[in-house]
Amino acid sequence: MLTTRFGSLQDFQKGGVEPIDDDPKNYVFSNLFEVAGRAAPYARTAIAKNFQYVIEAVRAEGTSGWYTCAHDEFALCMDGEVEVHLIKLSRPEDIAEVGSEGARRLADGMPEGRKMGRVIIRRGHMALLPKGSAYRFQAAHPSALAIQTLDGPETLHRWADICQTTAS
Repeated sequence: MLTTRFGSLQDFQKGGVEPIDDDPKNYVFSNLFEVAGRAAPYARTAIAKNFQYVIEAVRAEGTSGWYTCAHDEFALCMDGEVEVHLIKLSRPEDIAEVGSEGARRLADGMPEGRKMGRVIIRRGHMALLPKGSAYRFQAAHPSALAIQTLDGPETLHRWADICQTTAS
């Protein structure tokens, strides 16, 4: 019988790869809590990739800068509590051109547009980060996010540092 174990930044068990007559290098495996726990606040490290799509591990701590994206993204809180602030951009086409991929960080300061509100997400809660909006995260204590997005300029690739490449 399998048991589901929920991890956190302070308490996680590193998983492993069990290849079935194959080379482990053909698979990507990393631990979101380990990656987020070692990361700088709001560094967006890819932990899973499928074509142009990525899942980014993010350590939420303090207040992030503002981001925008030309497509919808999703933020799933894996540990802690994160406040998401949203602004409907006045001119989204000036910031994230149609067809661009992945999140882009905006210049410092408040983006121009109408405030859409805020969402507080805790472990297991998901927030939509809609296209044409700006968003930022705020966390009073270290928290962990998984962001589903497209590979873009904010996505960090550290596969050699985070992936297990041998069976153990």
